[in-house]
Amino acid sequence: MSWILLVLAGFFEIGGVIFLKLSEGFTKLKHTITFAVFLGLSFIFLSLSLKEIPISIGYGIWTGIGASGSVLLGMYVFKEPKNLKKLTLVSGIIVSIVGLKLVS
Repeated sequence: MSWILLVLAGFFEIGGVIFLKLSEGFTKLKHTITFAVFLGLSFIFLSLSLKEIPISIGYGIWTGIGASGSVLLGMYVFKEPKNLKKLTLVSGIIVSIVGLKLVS
């Protein structure tokens, strides 16, 4: 169950980052509130998952999910530049996340 909570925390982290971008420097109230809700949920689920998962593993996976998801959604939702180098490096993050799960 703690691993499911950790993955959910990572997905809420991605949502928080997306709404941070959409808030345009906290000038759009609806997106700012949504950002705060997503980030709050992310921290709640991360906190719950860390009851059973070591922080060294949990935090690494949480940040990895957030970072890789934000990069990929940035490329597809916000039309940020895509290139092979960026995709290769993001795949390295994803491989590292899987590796951390396998060794824990």
